[in-house]
Amino acid sequence: MAMMVMFSGTPQIPKEAAPAAPLGRTPFPDRRASAERIIVDSGAEVAVAYRSIDGSEEWWYEADKVFHAASTMKVGVMVELFRQEKAKLLRLTDQIEIRNEFKSVVDGSLYSMEFEKDSDDTVYRNIGKSMTLEALNFQMITVSSNFATNLLIDRLGVKNVRATLEGLGAHGLEVRRGVEDQKAFDQGIINETTARGLFVVLNAIARGQAVSASASARMVEVMAEQKFRDGIPMGLPEGTKVAHKTGTITRIHHDAGIVYGQYPCVLVVLTRGIEKEADSDALIARLTKALLG
Repeated sequence: MAMMVMFSGTPQIPKEAAPAAPLGRTPFPDRRASAERIIVDSGAEVAVAYRSIDGSEEWWYEADKVFHAASTMKVGVMVELFRQEKAKLLRLTDQIEIRNEFKSVVDGSLYSMEFEKDSDDTVYRNIGKSMTLEALNFQMITVSSNFATNLLIDRLGVKNVRATLEGLGAHGLEVRRGVEDQKAFDQGIINETTARGLFVVLNAIARGQAVSASASARMVEVMAEQKFRDGIPMGLPEGTKVAHKTGTITRIHHDAGIVYGQYPCVLVVLTRGIEKEADSDALIARLTKALLG
């Protein structure tokens, strides 16, 4: 099991502990104030969890407010996949049959995934064939395949995903079911997250403490192949490496990741209430640019 990483309250860095800003970089209190003004001016519900990798800067804004997790919950599924690999319960090269049939958590009734609601057709093209767990994980993270996600949750067990997240101390990230389970949705059974909960998972990965150092490094490389790059990456200098996962449903848009480059950090931005995804992408990018300077 991965090392526990826990936070309580809203930790603050004493002013005297923060080093002077690098030459030419706006001091952190000013960058933080600018980010907060951007949030207020947006009129949206926004939560932020930010910490530089060296620990000299951090900011928690509505970090314990609960949001629909959308596809950010897939990071938790990935961590459980690598945990089971380390425990020798599976190999990433294991093949599983691709069948479009899943059981609702409400009553066990069957439902199927709808291609029109998904973001990629790769897994659908393999129905009746097989794919490796590694390939499904890649599709789940990089193009946010819902079909791949449900196949992995079926193989791993949602209770195991929850237990692993609990062990990490990611109490705000609640994975309760697979994707597109309409009966569960109608009864209010949804996957939820807080900015802090997602931060804990990504921070563990960034520090090599999610499952193991080697597993964490492999998770970083998968997330760095993310195809949806209009949020956090758009607020950074071109070419900056970002290992991240987005999540989008109606009027909900999140981006959460590990930023490398000149100012390495873990950054989570959750948004609710913005109609157009292009507008929420722009907001996330502005916040990223304001915070990192």
